[in-house]
Amino acid sequence: MPTLFKIMLALALCSAGTHATASPEAPVSGTDYVTLAEAQNTDAGQKVEVTEFFAYACPHCASFEPALAEWVKKQGDKIVFKRVHLGHTPAVVPQQRLYYTLESMDLVPQYHAKVFAAMHEQHQRFGNDEQVFDWAASAGIDRARFIDAYRSFGIQAKLSRANGMVASYKIKEWPQLAIGGKYMTSPNLAGASASAASAAQQQQMALQVMDHLVAKAAAEKK
Repeated sequence: MPTLFKIMLALALCSAGTHATASPEAPVSGTDYVTLAEAQNTDAGQKVEVTEFFAYACPHCASFEPALAEWVKKQGDKIVFKRVHLGHTPAVVPQQRLYYTLESMDLVPQYHAKVFAAMHEQHQRFGNDEQVFDWAASAGIDRARFIDAYRSFGIQAKLSRANGMVASYKIKEWPQLAIGGKYMTSPNLAGASASAASAAQQQQMALQVMDHLVAKAAAEKK
């Protein structure tokens, strides 16, 4: 009997360890992701729209960015990937405007990761417009062109649309990923059942849930 008990205990410990490090293989609505009560319109055609809600000042967003970027690359033409920068407090509006200025200038692929590095490794705050302008110039972006775009009506329109999407999706924490306008997940949500999982493991769990949701949303389009 003691031997049987030891075997059962060992199996239980092994199972617990596996659960803490493995990604969800069969994601469940309400546990690993949320199904929105009201689906949001998307404009991705027959592809699946995946939208990240993020903020440059968010350390969790910065940590997630490399894994997310790699995941997006692997999706190829199955998805249309978009980002929405939050403007939840006046202090982050210069950062929000920075993102949409880079987007309008087609500079996001080149500079997105550099903004995260500037904030979280070099401890720049981007708390006002001049700090943003100084960084842009130091990063090699034409200062005058950047300022013109930053202050343009088009950028203000992008901010208004972003804030509207944040409200429509009821975003309360970030990063959050919306799939097909119907489903939401995040590293925090997907990894909630594995209390011992590291941040990197939770990120991988979220990406696996996203794989499932992309396939699900694509099937629902047919």
